Amino acid sequence: MTTFIFGLLILLFGYIFYSKYTESQFEITEENTPAKRINDGVDFIPLSDNKNMLIHLLNIAGLGPILGAIQGILFGPIAFILIPTGCIFMGAVHDYFSGMISVRNNGAQITELIKKYLGDNFYRCFIVIVSVMLLLLASVFVYTAGDLMAERFFKQSDFSLSNPIVLTIYFLIAAYYILATLFPIDKIIGRFYPFFGLLLLTGTALVLVGFFYKGVQIQNLDFINLNQHPLKMHILPMFFMTVSCGLLSGFHSTQATIISRTLKTEKEGRKVFYGMMCLESLIAMIWAAGAMHVYSLNLVPENIIGTANVINSIADAFVLPVLTFIVTIAVVVLPVTSGDTALRGLRMILGEAFKLNQSSIKNRLLIIVPISLIIIGIILWAKTNDGSFSLVWRYFNFANQLIAVPTFLYATVYLYKNKKNYFITLIPGAFYIFITLSFILNNKIGFNLSYNVSEITALVVTFISIVLLFKYKLKG
Repeated sequence: MTTFIFGLLILLFGYIFYSKYTESQFEITEENTPAKRINDGVDFIPLSDNKNMLIHLLNIAGLGPILGAIQGILFGPIAFILIPTGCIFMGAVHDYFSGMISVRNNGAQITELIKKYLGDNFYRCFIVIVSVMLLLLASVFVYTAGDLMAERFFKQSDFSLSNPIVLTIYFLIAAYYILATLFPIDKIIGRFYPFFGLLLLTGTALVLVGFFYKGVQIQNLDFINLNQHPLKMHILPMFFMTVSCGLLSGFHSTQATIISRTLKTEKEGRKVFYGMMCLESLIAMIWAAGAMHVYSLNLVPENIIGTANVINSIADAFVLPVLTFIVTIAVVVLPVTSGDTALRGLRMILGEAFKLNQSSIKNRLLIIVPISLIIIGIILWAKTNDGSFSLVWRYFNFANQLIAVPTFLYATVYLYKNKKNYFITLIPGAFYIFITLSFILNNKIGFNLSYNVSEITALVVTFISIVLLFKYKLKG
């Protein structure tokens, strides 16, 4: 358990010290935030810091910090070091600057920030990538949440569209997504998210308490055998593509810019953006430890190892039977509360792109209606084609990590122009150019090249990319 505790200390002291250093490089001011200056009653609305924290936590969480941890711990105890270290120096830095640079730019979304700091070519490329990624996420989370609800609450095993119970649940979730996207942020999201956030934290806390109440078996780091993945997957890049939420997720940049429009003051940014990423990392650490326990005791059938079904095994192992329903509800809520804000983020991005003022309900409907029809089409395709869910999820995961790259790069340009330490974003940005490129070159969903060729090619392209960034955006 020593490695697990050491990882928790990295997370704790990283937040205490490195978050303050990160904030010092941004230099917060007392100026009015976009929430106060613009305040359109829809997206720009001042909310309390506690609401912003819980809303942002649920926006970024999804199933990622749990499912990613359950899969990531298959690499062994090294996960307990890589998750918090990655969070402190990459994920939380990414979230902080994506949110705070947006605050300084009137709540601009990720695509507009890419255009401003990296240029039109990057913008044209990434507005497509970001939009597709958000569409895929919203679609996947409709039927992920729907299947979880059908299984947990209605004891269903048939998740096809011919099952009226499943179809009804899908319809209700989709209807909620549309309403949460359409209505002002304080009407639905602002009212229900704090309660949902407390459910998530309570469910995770019950698992943690179970570690001490029932005992937990957690291995310590073995320096001779760092990578213990049963399928011999490489830590570089696979661990960093598997454990996204909790370590680093590009999706967060589309969610931080939502909250950039509800912050009352800039000083709240460290708690909201950096702090909630650290809390998400803590959640991932706890679920990873629970997964290691049930794996090591062979409490999980081999055919469901690494899947969402492991959640039930962890709950049964550590939570009293009368309280497992809290864990179940918390887990079911996660995909719902990320799917709706994915759709909301997409509405805001497209609203900026097409110059449609989102304070008008007519303009909001002009965006929501067509993207809702696209999502319905994706769901129909995914539910009627075997293996399509896995394919959609893998492409989403790639796009998710890929969009972290321009966020780090425009933050680097911002810091350079303001004469600050731009290496705190440049280094993780370069690392994720390498990670995402080596993944798509080597993986079957990409070019399926050999591992060595993929790694060498990715290193060369990463070096060239950094040289070009210096030439055209930093020194040019």
